[in-house]
Amino acid sequence: MSRPRHRVLGILGLSGLLVLTGCFGPPAPTPTGSSAAPAPTASASGTTGPSTTATPTTAPATTAPAGTPAAPTTSAAAPPSSAPASPPATEEPQPTGLPEQTGPLTVYYIGAGYGGPGPTTGCGDSVVPITTAPVRFTDQVRPSIEALLANKNYTLGESGYVNALYQSNLTYVAGELTGSTVTIWLTGQFMLGGVCDIPRAKAQLEYTAMAASGATSAQVFVNGRPIDEVLSLK
Repeated sequence: MSRPRHRVLGILGLSGLLVLTGCFGPPAPTPTGSSAAPAPTASASGTTGPSTTATPTTAPATTAPAGTPAAPTTSAAAPPSSAPASPPATEEPQPTGLPEQTGPLTVYYIGAGYGGPGPTTGCGDSVVPITTAPVRFTDQVRPSIEALLANKNYTLGESGYVNALYQSNLTYVAGELTGSTVTIWLTGQFMLGGVCDIPRAKAQLEYTAMAASGATSAQVFVNGRPIDEVLSLK
């Protein structure tokens, strides 16, 4: 008498990989320094400035014979490409895909020697949030950073707060939110008033970017190089 034969049914499971990356502007210029800036990925949530749109490449579909299970497919995020040069300023901005809003922006200045309850930096200074008048925006990162860079006054009215970036010639290029980290790319040059202005300028940029994006950490690149390298006294 023959033994019963057992059939083995194989079950193939698929796991999905979800990559969430939000862009706030065009890709950064190709880094030229020793520390390369990570290139922004294709925009997922929209841009606030001139941008190019990545064209996804899909494999041709095949039709399985009747009664045959369809072959499983997987998706993966496109690898980052080399960052091209910044688009000309005359290009029309592309639709961001985000709803337009009206509200104040939050820009950070320095309470020199203030030692208040907020974040501290530099020579015993505090980083102080200041709200602007309501403005229209789709993404807050660009207008917030541009508002900070556009202020060419050393002191903020009669508040006594100072702006370590008032003499610098910097331009916002792009921003990207990846998880809880916001990265911004700038071009131009710093002109600071002394050693204490180095951490002050960095803090103003980082805290303004974090407030605008809701991130908990920030990275700043200037001319494709990390801000710490640009501001290093070595």
